[in-house]
Amino acid sequence: MAERLKPEDRAAGLTTLPEWHLCEGREAIFKSFKFKDFREAFGFMTQVALVAEKMNHHPEWSNVYRTVDITLATHDVGGLSELDLELAGEIEKIASSS
Repeated sequence: MAERLKPEDRAAGLTTLPEWHLCEGREAIFKSFKFKDFREAFGFMTQVALVAEKMNHHPEWSNVYRTVDITLATHDVGGLSELDLELAGEIEKIASSS
């Protein structure tokens, strides 16, 4: 089972995730992604969904036209876990190949 990250581990993990930041008012991380158009945004979401399903760790997200906003937190631990950092890293790989 996942464990909640200590503040120093959370801070260290975020140094490897460009443009991801802590959400105000809750222990979660957030990033907004912009694509050329809706088709590219939806394709990105599809790729992320496949990785998230394989990890059994699912994002909170929304999509408006070419923008995808993603928030990650581990609800079972009431905050951030290593799973969130791992999924964010996988999301970065997908975004950089899009």
